[in-house]
Amino acid sequence: MEATGSILVVDDQPTLRDNVKQMLEEAGYQALTACDGVEALDVLQAQPIDLILADIAMPRMNGYELYERVRKNPHWVKIPFIFLTARTMDSDVRYGKQLGVDDYLVKPFQLEDLLAAVQGKLRRAQQLAQRSAQTPPPQTLEVHVPSLGCLHIDASQHQVRLDGKPIHLSAKELKLLECLARQQGNVVSPRELLRITHGLDTDDIGAGGLLRPLVRSVRRKLGYEVGQTGCIEAVRGVGYRLVAPK
Repeated sequence: MEATGSILVVDDQPTLRDNVKQMLEEAGYQALTACDGVEALDVLQAQPIDLILADIAMPRMNGYELYERVRKNPHWVKIPFIFLTARTMDSDVRYGKQLGVDDYLVKPFQLEDLLAAVQGKLRRAQQLAQRSAQTPPPQTLEVHVPSLGCLHIDASQHQVRLDGKPIHLSAKELKLLECLARQQGNVVSPRELLRITHGLDTDDIGAGGLLRPLVRSVRRKLGYEVGQTGCIEAVRGVGYRLVAPK
């Protein structure tokens, strides 16, 4: 199979960055480079990218911060993201996986391992895109959404209020909260939530990776600190449920 795709390589080490770029181009890919997260965002704004390879420890904006920015942008959320890093501590690898990153390659890595990861993630992204095109759009939700304690949702006006204070959510964030509110107290699977929020149908692992940044964003807008689950509880291996805010 002929290698195709545009890949962005983000690393503050020029030699490694250029070596990876050369490897990818020799394999048939189009490779672009950036020295840190800030420059990577400029590249992403300028042209379509099919996959991102990024170091973690970089000046101005590190790999974790870049990943968060990419996942918050609806135009980039589906781009596969692979960390290339010299960090080998279990806590570092675990944190990257908790963020939902697609893969994690530890330097120094073999060319075969790099190409295998790239090919696998691009193939998976293509399969998801094909499924999305074949999946009918989700049914429109009813306007009425039951209130849950001090949390009130008015879908017709795209309004959410917590203790009477307005909460400004994006369209996907509102769909997530609506779906959970309609089944309040019950656990909703990642696949079902993803169909509602993104119009995609994939497995639970893929759905979980796309949903986690969205859930974190809603929690923060509802006033919960980083690390707090708040009223959106995660049931490990099953999904999410909405409970009355305290």
